[in-house]
Amino acid sequence: MEIGQFLEDVASDRPTPGGGSASALAGALSASLVAMVAGLSLKKDEKNRKALREMRRKALALQRRLFLAIEEDARSFEEVMEATRLPRTTKSEELRRTKAIQKAYAKAMVTPGLVCERSIQLLDYSRFLIQKGNRNAISDAGVAAFLADAALAGGLLNIGINLVPITDQALRKRKGSQIKHWVKKRNRLMNEIVKSLMKIGR
Repeated sequence: MEIGQFLEDVASDRPTPGGGSASALAGALSASLVAMVAGLSLKKDEKNRKALREMRRKALALQRRLFLAIEEDARSFEEVMEATRLPRTTKSEELRRTKAIQKAYAKAMVTPGLVCERSIQLLDYSRFLIQKGNRNAISDAGVAAFLADAALAGGLLNIGINLVPITDQALRKRKGSQIKHWVKKRNRLMNEIVKSLMKIGR
């Protein structure tokens, strides 16, 4: 999908693609910037050249994976809507519909979870590049960090909203623990990132 068409689709009155897909796109953009800054940095930094080359390789892989997540998120929510449209005129149909809805909502949390995990990686890479990368590209690394942070926030929101109808208490507890873990990591990384960016020009 071209970016222009994607923006038009998001702006339509249809429910998909929505915030989950937009979050995945933000993550893919972050990965692209990380790859760019790592590439610019390895040309001048002999000491960290190996690490920067590997970071660029991983960032490009993250970019491709998050790009795929844009459509995956939209498809997973469409499955939720399909489940809610199932007939419920009999008890057996009602039971089948309820199970399908629970399964669809659980599946709808998979892609946002992936976005969260990859966004944490990108925040870590951005932090490194802001602190040790090419100084002429520090603003690009900063934008990469803020895009990754937005992607992570969007992923967390989508997990939260899809968790509301879930009745499986074990799944709710597991997802709650994951969210706390990601938020803790995010807060630590963003604290470092913001402090480093505030030193620009000083």
